[in-house]
Amino acid sequence: MNLLPCPLCQGNTQPFYKHVERIFMRCGNCLSVFLHPDFYLTEQQETAHYACHNNKPDDIGYQNFVRPIVNSIFADFTKLDSGLDFGSGTGSPIVKLLQDEQYNIQQFDLYFYNEKQRLKQQYNYIACCETAEHFKNPAQEFTMLRQMLLPKGKLYIMTERYNDDINFADWYYKNDPTHIFLYHKKAFEWIKDTFGFSKVEFKNRLTILSV
Repeated sequence: MNLLPCPLCQGNTQPFYKHVERIFMRCGNCLSVFLHPDFYLTEQQETAHYACHNNKPDDIGYQNFVRPIVNSIFADFTKLDSGLDFGSGTGSPIVKLLQDEQYNIQQFDLYFYNEKQRLKQQYNYIACCETAEHFKNPAQEFTMLRQMLLPKGKLYIMTERYNDDINFADWYYKNDPTHIFLYHKKAFEWIKDTFGFSKVEFKNRLTILSV
């Protein structure tokens, strides 16, 4: 197994943890932890894994889970603004809750709503709920997401952040075989500085990057 630069910041990395047969690396620069590419699932395995997710937009529990993003969008934007749920999965409660209030939001998902023309548009806000941890090339993904935001736009990211107080061996979040990049708080600060965001805010598991 070869060492490789961090797929986000290109920092130097070292082996960090072996979980069953999968090896995680850690970046010495942004402090994030990521799965070595030798252990990625195949595209077919990924699709089957995501298809098994019980993501029903009408599910009240699922709606409550995404409320931090939805309520932030309600507070920050109006029905006249345009939005995108990036990585919406098989069904999006974010889209449902916003459209129920006549908000203008579309969805994109690599496997289930792969309408690439939506990636060529710009939006006032982008929701990215439990998606960023699946990025195989986070630098490329964040470059694209930043380009898709209009002036004064916001990117809402919901993902569990790794920190040194977490016992990685016991951390449930690493056990999902599709969770391949686990961000440290410092990584989002690096993203802010590198991709031209003006501010980053941390609200529990919600991270908000503002243009």
